[in-house]
Amino acid sequence: MGGRLGSRAVIGAAFGVAALVAIVLPGGASGGDDASKPYPTRQLSIMAPAAAGGGWDTTARAFQGASRSAKLDDGIEVFNVEGAGGTLGLSQLVSKGSGDPYQLMMTGLVMLGAIETNGSDVPLSRTTPIATLITESEGIVVPAKSKYRSFKDLVADFKDDPGSIRWAGGSAGSTDQLLVGELARVLGADPKDTKYVAHSGGGEANAAILSGSVDAGVSGVSEFTDQVEAGKMRLLAVSAPVDTKIGGKKPPTIKDEGIDLELTNWRALVAPPGISDAERARITAWVKKVAATPDWKKNLERYDWTPFVKTGDELDDFVASEQQRVQTVVDGLGIGKQ
Repeated sequence: MGGRLGSRAVIGAAFGVAALVAIVLPGGASGGDDASKPYPTRQLSIMAPAAAGGGWDTTARAFQGASRSAKLDDGIEVFNVEGAGGTLGLSQLVSKGSGDPYQLMMTGLVMLGAIETNGSDVPLSRTTPIATLITESEGIVVPAKSKYRSFKDLVADFKDDPGSIRWAGGSAGSTDQLLVGELARVLGADPKDTKYVAHSGGGEANAAILSGSVDAGVSGVSEFTDQVEAGKMRLLAVSAPVDTKIGGKKPPTIKDEGIDLELTNWRALVAPPGISDAERARITAWVKKVAATPDWKKNLERYDWTPFVKTGDELDDFVASEQQRVQTVVDGLGIGKQ
């Protein structure tokens, strides 16, 4: 009997020491990191809070490859957490990753819209912003057989009757829907009158466009490139300038067509809450190194991404202003949860 009590006392003491070590070491449960060395000193994870093959996933894996090629890490695991426009992944990062500088997440403008439309209890401000990485222009397309030969033709009907155009795009509150709402507003129409058909992925939206069940589609330009070059879709305009030719020519911007509107979808890396300023600075320095590698620059060209690196106070101010802007647009569309 006494032997058993002694064993329990030893085990209890061991757990007490382990808990104390976890608290004292930097990063809480992630202790063991050598703060005197450049980040990262061990394997890290990047969550793509959506299905494989989407924009967040593609960006995370491109970043993983660029870091690996430049030998700037000790291993990166990219994993996917699907659901609710990324807000399920956001909640997981905040609740389970708090204090761990080796748990990162890809995010962006799409998540801000999802937070508003889903009424998420966890705002993006609960995370520790590290750096924006890229922006991507949105494209507006119609099926090749469409009566709309130009963006001006489409906009004329949309302005007269916003409900006459059925738009296909990504999830509710996504950059795609925000662009449709902003276009209506700039044209003097009521964004609430627009007809937007949300889809869970680019493949589903493309099928709707090609079948003619919608009048037009809106998404990241890269989502439409293959269909445009195959002659199955017509690219009428892009929401911001792009460097590459698509279908043999540079597409006009919405501004080129005489409408004062520009919108880009941005993506960024964030860390969990509860990390120190020193840890944030170390992660930021690593991200900047990866963003300067030849492989990352090749990815920018491959996906027609525009480099867009903001860090520190400038990043904090940018995210805060974007949150306010998205909230205004979502309210105008009448799709936000109170």
